[in-house]
Amino acid sequence: SSSVTNISEHLSCPLGFGHYNAVDICILETVIIVLLTFLIIVGNLTVIFVFHCAPLLHHYTTNYFIQTMAYADLFVGVSCLVPTLSLLHYSTGFHESLTCQVFGYIISVLKSISMACLACISVDRYLTITKPLSYNQLVTPCRLRICISLIWIYSCLIFLPSFFGWGKPGYHGDIFEWCATSWLTNAYFTSFIVCLLYAPAAFVICFTYFHIFKICRQHTKNISDRRARFPNHEGGAAGETGHSPDRRYAMVLFRITSVFYVLWLPYIIYFLLESSRVLENPALSFLTTWLAISNSFCNCLIYSLSNSVFRLGLRRLSETICSSCMCSKDRDVRDPKPRKRANSCSI
Repeated sequence: SSSVTNISEHLSCPLGFGHYNAVDICILETVIIVLLTFLIIVGNLTVIFVFHCAPLLHHYTTNYFIQTMAYADLFVGVSCLVPTLSLLHYSTGFHESLTCQVFGYIISVLKSISMACLACISVDRYLTITKPLSYNQLVTPCRLRICISLIWIYSCLIFLPSFFGWGKPGYHGDIFEWCATSWLTNAYFTSFIVCLLYAPAAFVICFTYFHIFKICRQHTKNISDRRARFPNHEGGAAGETGHSPDRRYAMVLFRITSVFYVLWLPYIIYFLLESSRVLENPALSFLTTWLAISNSFCNCLIYSLSNSVFRLGLRRLSETICSSCMCSKDRDVRDPKPRKRANSCSI
């Protein structure tokens, strides 16, 4: 019973930086986690506000999946406050084992939602390009809401066996001592997660984007051939403008997906190696885990830099905030004048 305590009193620093000026905290680890937590929360709040303030972003149904990812990533940032408080030795009121299990489960579920949304986005873009005439009948608002609900339900169910002693859901427990020493990964559970989540999502994304860019390249080639045959014909330009937005939007989503898997690939590789007892390294565990979690901020950064409509909405949102600040300042400047009149009248 003495081994199960509240937030660990003897905290081991994965990167080896601690006990600075008699302060028993992990200095570098705390800075990394606090910075990521701040960036994730602020970045995804910005994405959510821009989506609510920019009606043009609702033109594509994939933006509903982007919003779902933004909410999931926002909850990732909020949940990252738990290891931050544990590093600063603030008690959560729960045993360390329960805190570690709940935190690991929540993080895994939220990142599973992001991965499933990326797969659904690729399928949606694939249907847009391959079936443009029947797309509105295939993708309806009702089916879209059902799909998003199924993503949340499936992500919550797939990691539930970890609560019954079958492996670790996906968080390596670099901060919580009990999580790192007592909660071990299981090769069978890791294979279960890979087969039912990571591998299907990766296969769907690779399949759909391969065919999307193949179709776009073939369409571009046809336009070039048509322009070579009919230099003064305007139909090619009209056809190109009809499909270039889809290609640009597919490129934006492809960048988001590529960065997601680039940041998550080291984590998945280490997860497999740790489950098979081939490699156990606290520093690698910390770096791969928080590199994967940093993707929650990269999503909003890539989308804001790549999407012109999103940049326009962000500009309008900032202008609205600045104008409201200016109005409040003008009111503060105008407030003293009636006060002086009131004082003079009273006098």
